[in-house]
Amino acid sequence: MRRILAAMIMGLALTGPMATQSSAQTYPSKPIHILVPYAPGGIADIASRIVGAKLTEAWGQQVVVENRPGGNGFIAMTAGAKSAPDGYTLVMATVGDVSVNPSLFKDMPYKWEDFEPIATISDAPMVLAANAGTSYKSVADVLAAAKAQPGRISYATPGNGSVNQIAMEWLALNTGTQYQHIPYKGGAPAAAALAAGDIPIGVLASSSVAPQVKAGRLRVIAVTGAQPSKFNPEWPTLQSQGVKDVDLSNWTLLIAPKGTPKEIVDKLNAEVVKLLGAPDVKERFATGGVETIPSSPAELDARVKKTATQLSDIVAKAKIRAD
Repeated sequence: MRRILAAMIMGLALTGPMATQSSAQTYPSKPIHILVPYAPGGIADIASRIVGAKLTEAWGQQVVVENRPGGNGFIAMTAGAKSAPDGYTLVMATVGDVSVNPSLFKDMPYKWEDFEPIATISDAPMVLAANAGTSYKSVADVLAAAKAQPGRISYATPGNGSVNQIAMEWLALNTGTQYQHIPYKGGAPAAAALAAGDIPIGVLASSSVAPQVKAGRLRVIAVTGAQPSKFNPEWPTLQSQGVKDVDLSNWTLLIAPKGTPKEIVDKLNAEVVKLLGAPDVKERFATGGVETIPSSPAELDARVKKTATQLSDIVAKAKIRAD
């Protein structure tokens, strides 16, 4: 009897890894679903559709994009975390979902540890821009005005608790200045208000600012990320103008439920990194002013954790709220 039990245990020990390898070899054998925490048209949605189409092309299995907006991203993120860890349900999240929300909400229905990182996908630069009718032409000009009128200079963002607001408050903390935050319901109305002169400055996606800059209605003061935009290298960064440490953009990432086999995660990562390097894919992202930034699962995990730690400190000190 003992020999039989020992043989059964040994058999299970051997078949476990073999079964995982087999599932990875045949993966995918049915449609894959990518959950998106936002409505169609945003950076996560666009990234999902570009990546999904290429995965379908490469593997011959349909990739279905499911938009599940609402609840500050909680609906899609929670659904993804609770899905079967088999590689057939993925989530295309943003930095806000994984590195900002934990600092804004006390009762989170999900946490970063509920997911397996697959790869970083894209990076959408943000800029500090000014209405062309103002006298602001550099960060120094904005800081001088803010110091002369503490808390009187207003700035626009797409909403409370957005990475845009956090970037501006990070600048404020690092320079000892204060501003009045005016949240709009999205990037488009914020950009329109800034272009109309309803508000002097704002932190917005470079893609929403570029057309207004071309039309002469807006002026870019600085890029909020550490690196200049590939598409507009003439735009200076905050750091190049003396604002230390501030480095924030709106990036997307692909993740899977915790427990998804490593072999499947690695297979997904390899294919995603490959497709993000394709010229036609880079061009599709570039039309929206977005850069592709493929990474390994480990690199993504490290970036999420580092960013969450940095932003937690900013959110607490600036008393940023989501409502």
